[in-house]
Amino acid sequence: MARLRTATATSAGGIVVRYEGDIPSLVLGMRRRERDRVTWALPKGTPNAGETTEETALREVGEETGLEVRITDRLPSIQYSFVQRGTRIYKTVHYFLMEPVGGDLSAHDHEFEEVRWTRFDDAADILAFETERNLVMSTALRLADPTTPVAAPDDPSQHPAAR
Repeated sequence: MARLRTATATSAGGIVVRYEGDIPSLVLGMRRRERDRVTWALPKGTPNAGETTEETALREVGEETGLEVRITDRLPSIQYSFVQRGTRIYKTVHYFLMEPVGGDLSAHDHEFEEVRWTRFDDAADILAFETERNLVMSTALRLADPTTPVAAPDDPSQHPAAR
């Protein structure tokens, strides 16, 4: 059996939060993966040359959601691996807690077919990847009680598709 080549990759993104009264919502985006399959995910993407992790997160979230955002805190990173074109890629995605300061979801780019606000309570049923569900659930607990630390997602075998 041939051994796969290996590589590493990094992305950055965010959980964008707004409140309606006391109820927090976050932004999720939907992609079509196959003819009839869709996946809902957090906005994220890869850095441009010379960008910091924070700059990448702000740019990618802005492009993919249509929102202008600001970072309010750092969240745990997610790590996973996947195989693409004969190479096993070990990927780290750095996440930030964000709030919208302008823009509009209708201005999102082509990477997501649909972008919408979703209540944290509903996100676990919508998000495609367990690592993202775990991060969102621990972020919801932290928003409810700011003294609660956000736990790192604990299942690296669940992975978002490569970008």
